[in-house]
Amino acid sequence: MNSSNDISTLATGEVDGRSARWAAHREERRKSLIKASRRAVHHLGPDASMEDIATAAGTSKSVYYRYFGDKAGLQQAVGEVVLNQMKGRIREAAQTATDPVDGLVNMVSAYLEMAETSPNVYAFVTQWTPENTSQSTDVMNATGALGHFFDEITGMLSRPLSASLSNSSAALLDIWPTAAIGLVRAAGELWLSSPETPQKPDHEAMAQYIAHWLLHGIQKDIGSVRASTHQVNKGS
Repeated sequence: MNSSNDISTLATGEVDGRSARWAAHREERRKSLIKASRRAVHHLGPDASMEDIATAAGTSKSVYYRYFGDKAGLQQAVGEVVLNQMKGRIREAAQTATDPVDGLVNMVSAYLEMAETSPNVYAFVTQWTPENTSQSTDVMNATGALGHFFDEITGMLSRPLSASLSNSSAALLDIWPTAAIGLVRAAGELWLSSPETPQKPDHEAMAQYIAHWLLHGIQKDIGSVRASTHQVNKGS
């Protein structure tokens, strides 16, 4: 019996066990900090500082810096959780659709509903203002992990529409979904930031509007404007 090897193996096993337990503890702590951050941002707003968030979470700013590096790191960590949940909800919405158009409406509605649940958190994970600078940068472009979010949503949008496009229009699938995402996001964020009034549509009605704009544009409105302009020019 080689007792020295046995002791070495035992010691290695103890070290490995401690490392695994520490890694598990660290991951659980990280998850709890992300959850606390979401609550804090929901109540404090997207411009909450690391110190504000740490205080609301009942810990210190140094703990947050140790786990996330800086505010951009925290935004990315929170964003990965929030946007993965949003992707799952959008995917479920697409699966319940009865046809491609219904799928588009369902996905846009799910996106708006999730963003509306906490506009502050949505803004926190999709808008990044670097500390100590006035320059605003889109966090989707600034961080790789979050940049995949709208890439994946673009793919989700193209699938329900591909069934309704002719072969001659298939090439548009390389262009339309990316352009559509820009409209969905811009319209959605303007809708989120608009004041609550009786005239403001809910997320389902807004999804219907956005889907109509994507599929049919505002051709009827443009036609009315052209007709009016023609009459004015004719009269003058």
